[in-house]
Amino acid sequence: MDQREFFAEATEAQRYKLSEVIGKGSYGVVASAVDQFTGEKVAIKKITNVFDHVSDATRILREIKLLRLLRHPDIVEIKHIMLPPSAREFKDIYVVFELMETDLHQVIKANDDLTPEHHQFFLYQMLRGLKYIHSAKVFHRDLKPKNILANSDCKLKICDFGLARPAFNDMPQTVFWTDYVATRWYRAPELCGSFFAKYSPAIDIWSIGCIFAEILLGKPLFPGRNVVHQLELITDLLGTPSPEVIAKVRNEKARRFLMNMRKKPGIPFEQYFPKADKGALRLLWRLLAFDPAERPTAEEALADPYFAGLSQPSREPSAQPISKLAFEFERRKLVVEEVRLVLVRDLIYREILEYHPQMLADYLAGGHRQPNFVYPSAVDNFKRQFAHLEAGGRGQANPNLGQATSLPRERVSEFRSEAAKYLAAQRGTQHMSGVVGATAYGSQPGGAGGAGLGVPYAAQPPPPGGYGAQPAAYPYGSSVDMEGAVEMLGSSVEKMSMIDAHSGFPTDASGYMHHHQAKPPPPTAYPGAAPGAGPYPVNKHLTGAYQQQQQQQQQQQNLIRSNSAV
Repeated sequence: MDQREFFAEATEAQRYKLSEVIGKGSYGVVASAVDQFTGEKVAIKKITNVFDHVSDATRILREIKLLRLLRHPDIVEIKHIMLPPSAREFKDIYVVFELMETDLHQVIKANDDLTPEHHQFFLYQMLRGLKYIHSAKVFHRDLKPKNILANSDCKLKICDFGLARPAFNDMPQTVFWTDYVATRWYRAPELCGSFFAKYSPAIDIWSIGCIFAEILLGKPLFPGRNVVHQLELITDLLGTPSPEVIAKVRNEKARRFLMNMRKKPGIPFEQYFPKADKGALRLLWRLLAFDPAERPTAEEALADPYFAGLSQPSREPSAQPISKLAFEFERRKLVVEEVRLVLVRDLIYREILEYHPQMLADYLAGGHRQPNFVYPSAVDNFKRQFAHLEAGGRGQANPNLGQATSLPRERVSEFRSEAAKYLAAQRGTQHMSGVVGATAYGSQPGGAGGAGLGVPYAAQPPPPGGYGAQPAAYPYGSSVDMEGAVEMLGSSVEKMSMIDAHSGFPTDASGYMHHHQAKPPPPTAYPGAAPGAGPYPVNKHLTGAYQQQQQQQQQQQNLIRSNSAV
């Protein structure tokens, strides 16, 4: 796969060297790669057109947030999320995962000689990961073999938290999950017919039971064609539920369906799974109880005699419950989809900043500046002009507002030097050209001075010749005449426009002077980059997007003029 095509919207493309495409879907594409900074093999999931549908964007937000909060050996880990070129205009996300070789579906399909030891170890890992998830008060809701990643050393990891939900104590007594679209074959019976008043973690226990049965059989246990057929298959194996269990069913049609079903005795598990360990079948029977109240919790299942000699509570940690505040967006009922989409976009960007400590610190301190596009967008200008006309104004709302203009990199260095001289004159400080020159890259996202790599600066190799003496950085509360510096830059850089070295997009000078503080300069290039390569080459794929935005802005301004003339 072409590296430039894959990383069309990525800001850290030189850090990773693509190997091959390992997965494709409606979400985008997954490629294996090598992190040239750490030498580690990773999987990069490129999620395209994230904001086309608010439901998809919400699912992505939910997944990346949960995977950051749920850190466990049996849950797949997000290593990094690349910073988008703009906080407001991005449409693709690049999520870097640890690389796993395959999934449990492929393992089951390719291996008909799995041993009882394999069976036991696989189930143990799934239950251990599920115990951690449930202790955080989260339901996965989509457990199936394809969502259990696997390595050749038999290590399993749970993935795909897009349908997961946190469960809070103040949730209403009756919970309806109208968006529940998980694979039917692994769906608990209470979800097939809206049976019970309140769903519980037992829905995931059922799914684990179905997966374990598939490991024992080598094929799916309940491959139903529809909901009715699914219930028929379940009752064929387990038998018809008792009248006491049927009486608990909330849905009247489902209750009547079960009551009118012919009585089935069920099939003994020893007969259905003739080669399986008897201890495994006893536990499987508990996992597949029709009544969710009769299923064990993940913690109780780990204490089953089947895991004697393997289970050890000290190796089975629990998590702190997920904060209600972290998932407030799930509880808000926003009628206007556009409003919700703006909220979700902001929350996704905030989540991405968790992997860029320096930018996150600036964001939390109130000094956050976007890496580019800090000048008003076409939408901003339209809103401002519309309000201006509504108030009875004429002409342009802000006629002196300069438009951003790209400048060659060498001119940026020239103006940066001018700013340094101005600041030095104000404070009588020497070597300020070194300060401002260094900060163009030193405060880029990815850590304190790290070249967008998300690691502490001290962990990076020094440039040839070392860093030399570094002048002191100006704090945000400094008494330096920043306004004077900005004014000087504004007159010199074509109405306060200059290139952001991070992406090649313009950024306004006030944002530049506020955000880029003095930090040690980073290495001249990413490890493994070609000789002479700069740390932030301009992404040519992005310049077209900028030009397109300028055209849209001009069209909207023309529309405003024509409306005002009328």
